[in-house]
Amino acid sequence: MKITTVKSSENFKGLVIIPFFEKEESEQAFSFESFRISKNLFSGKKDSQFIVEDKDSDQVFLMVGLGKEPNYKTIKTAFRRLTAKQEHLFEKKVLVRLNEGMGSDFIEAAVSGLLLGTYRLGHYKQTEKGPKNWSKVNISVLSEDKESKKAIEKGQKIAEAQIETFNLVDLPPNKVTPKYLADWAEDAGKKFGFDVKVLDRKKAEKENLKAFLAVGQGSHREPQFIIMKYKSKAAKQHIGLVGKGVTFDTGGLNIKTQGMVQMKCDMGGAATVLGAMQLIADLKLAVNVTAIVPCVENAIDSHSFLPSDVIGSYSGKTIEVIDTDAEGRLILADGLSYLIQNFKPDTVIDFATLTGSAVGTFGYECAALFSKNEALLKNLQQCGESIGERLWPLPMWDEYKTEMDSEIADIKNFHGKPIAGAITAAKFLEYFTDSHTSWAHIDIAGTAFGDSEFAKTKHATAYGVHLLIKLLENL
Repeated sequence: MKITTVKSSENFKGLVIIPFFEKEESEQAFSFESFRISKNLFSGKKDSQFIVEDKDSDQVFLMVGLGKEPNYKTIKTAFRRLTAKQEHLFEKKVLVRLNEGMGSDFIEAAVSGLLLGTYRLGHYKQTEKGPKNWSKVNISVLSEDKESKKAIEKGQKIAEAQIETFNLVDLPPNKVTPKYLADWAEDAGKKFGFDVKVLDRKKAEKENLKAFLAVGQGSHREPQFIIMKYKSKAAKQHIGLVGKGVTFDTGGLNIKTQGMVQMKCDMGGAATVLGAMQLIADLKLAVNVTAIVPCVENAIDSHSFLPSDVIGSYSGKTIEVIDTDAEGRLILADGLSYLIQNFKPDTVIDFATLTGSAVGTFGYECAALFSKNEALLKNLQQCGESIGERLWPLPMWDEYKTEMDSEIADIKNFHGKPIAGAITAAKFLEYFTDSHTSWAHIDIAGTAFGDSEFAKTKHATAYGVHLLIKLLENL
């Protein structure tokens, strides 16, 4: 799909998309050259549409209602709905005609939505017609906004990174293995301009990444510890990222009794960080970023780590394994320690599909946020609210720390109680941050993968990719 700007709609033939805000006036006129639409038929109400074919001008007018005060997510979803559900209307040429008050943020959201709507889950589905060739569709944007070209370019890049993230999470686990993610990172680094180093099992052993290796020792798939670095000459801050990359989670010997079919999504945090690295480099943001993505498969065989094992970690601290299904925090522990000790970033943020407790608390509309840095908390919340990727803080009180005390080791990986699961997991991770003063943990178990109007089954959301970019732009 090619998206460009135009200065005039004169002599245009084809589909014309016109978004409208709902207005309070008693009479709202929608007048065109050869017809007029009354408010009784279309008023701009949220989630409404009206289609008119004007044979005299050889144009089809698709009017999209956005409501009275649409936010970024509303705009993005409305435009995504068009390409997702009405692809038959999109032929070779399409014109998006924007009205007054629809500025750069509006254009960015609309363009992202149009591109996201082209994504389909049928990666291995064979059909007679085959998928639509969107590369043949040319979309022109008519806008008075002076920054429209920049907004279009940014909207495209955001959507492209999010679609890559969709693919990483939605593809099956026999495709997206730890090695697949490592290869993806290396290819993206070459294409977009960031450095990538990958530690395989032998190299990870030399680095003493013991907790990371323990989780992966039950799988024949080689674990991969991915290290990515992006540098900008204009950078004033160094940001560290960590993403949980469990490509499939059986639960280990504490095998899952339900919901295992969806455990291909347990690398959602890794996908967020990988997608964000693509976008950071693609947008050439003025920041230095070091990202760690520990990738393993938590499988079961005679080599699997055991409940009651005591394992080491990169930090040197010992861990009593209470539950092998609390494995994500183990690889994150090594990822956080390795990042902080070797690269010393100013701010550290990790993303992980970590606990069912986060889902129980917030459902699927909001991620659980943990940090003792109030400025970072507020910045993340404000950035998330502005683009529709909500997150909300839970307490990090030290009273919860004692829940993770172990009699035999420095700490245990699970407190074994059906309470405060997301909080105690965050306190476990905090133990491996060297008391970093600007660290945030984001539990995306409920937001990385879920149901929506755009597919019949649960699917990836790319939650966190745009959130990170928004944060880095506002540091």
